[in-house]
Amino acid sequence: MVHINRRDWVVVFLVSVSAFMVGLVVASSLNVVTYGVAEEPVETSEALEQLQLAYEKAVAAVDPAVVKVDVTLKVTAPPFIPFGSMPFDDDFFKRFFEEPPGHKREYKSYGEGSGVIVSPDGYVLTNNHVVEDAEKITVQLVDGREFDAQIIGCDPMTDIAVLKIDGKDLSVAKLGDSDMVRVGQIVLAIGHPLRQSHTVTAGIISAVGRSNVSLADYEDFIQTDAAINPGNSGGPLINLKGEVIGINTAIASYTGGYMGIGFAIPINMAKEIMEQLKASGRVVRGWLGVYIQPLTPEIVKEFNLPIDKGVLVADVIDGGPADKAGIERGDCIVKYNGESVDDMNELRLSVSRTKPGKNAEVEIYRGSKKMKFTVKIGELPQEDKGIMKKEGEEETAKIGIRVQELTDDIARELGYEGEKGVIITDVEYGSPAYESGLKRGDLILEVDKQKIETMSDFREAISRAKRKESVLFYVRSGEASHYVVVKLK
Repeated sequence: MVHINRRDWVVVFLVSVSAFMVGLVVASSLNVVTYGVAEEPVETSEALEQLQLAYEKAVAAVDPAVVKVDVTLKVTAPPFIPFGSMPFDDDFFKRFFEEPPGHKREYKSYGEGSGVIVSPDGYVLTNNHVVEDAEKITVQLVDGREFDAQIIGCDPMTDIAVLKIDGKDLSVAKLGDSDMVRVGQIVLAIGHPLRQSHTVTAGIISAVGRSNVSLADYEDFIQTDAAINPGNSGGPLINLKGEVIGINTAIASYTGGYMGIGFAIPINMAKEIMEQLKASGRVVRGWLGVYIQPLTPEIVKEFNLPIDKGVLVADVIDGGPADKAGIERGDCIVKYNGESVDDMNELRLSVSRTKPGKNAEVEIYRGSKKMKFTVKIGELPQEDKGIMKKEGEEETAKIGIRVQELTDDIARELGYEGEKGVIITDVEYGSPAYESGLKRGDLILEVDKQKIETMSDFREAISRAKRKESVLFYVRSGEASHYVVVKLK
């Protein structure tokens, strides 16, 4: 055992007291916070209180104008067959044999979404996909009142629909300016998700100008991480001023539920569509009369272009506005009405917003030569889509496609009447053709700018092309034609 004498105890005591005093001095100089039992609530900063108040005011301003949209649809379906499908119940036999009486039955289906009242006389903005093919539409207000709604007009190309209800003392939402939306701004989504009425979720603007998400023909979406779920469609996305800046439309999700990525149609686009639907029940868009495709490094090289941004003209419609102005297949559009064109979506939106009959200045490159054209914009006509049919004959192994000559029957089936060329009947998975985007049903019109009318033309062109690093195809897919570069090495 170790013995400590009295003198040692005194020394230990003095050292301990000194260390304690030094610790207090150091702690005070470092502003170290000591913790204990709270005697009173922590005071909320004034800035935080103001932010919370802004949330409350924004919701109070818009929520009374948010409505629930209930739809009834008539659905036609085949009868229940307890032992699996009928042996001849396929498209081939349906085309040649009539279905027996009573083979189909009708029943009613129900759906729901959201909407927002945008005028005192009862106009409601919502999504086209919420009310499309509806037999009956009922709108329910926050105060419990219900109204039968009339469809004023629908625009599937932007997924906007306008409804009308006849009611008095309606709350109206204020519409903002979506051109002023910036990434990082706080936003709120209001709607009726999963049958939970007047639900509010919060988030920020994650991105603007989103396209190529395959939700509509004309896309310029606002992206947000505010929770959007089934039933939110058609409801408003608002800012902290209590202004509607978008119409919630869809989510990106692997599960069908919220995963942090939602999309809203900018309110400025929705307003343009709404005014046209109110005026005439339809939307009129500008039309340039060209089929376009993205500009890739391979295309730049093949066409000897001095630029790397723009949109390639894959085809020009005979007698259309671009054709009349002198624009040709293979031209690269770099400016439209003085604004740079970086991608297909920009050009499509710009042209669609140009009033038919007005002149537009189009700047292009034809090879290395820059040219300008004045185009009198036409009105966008309705589009028809072709179909695809499975056939198989001759194989081009290195490229990875099977082709056959275009027959009259196949031309009628695919909508290629009057054309000449060879039809792609199969594409090998993982082949150069597959990687480049060639598809079964594409009609090959040119190979390396040589016109293809027969199998002999195709064999000759491919034979020469096999010695190259890449092959330039010009193909038609349904109504649209475009260039495809297939890399062989």
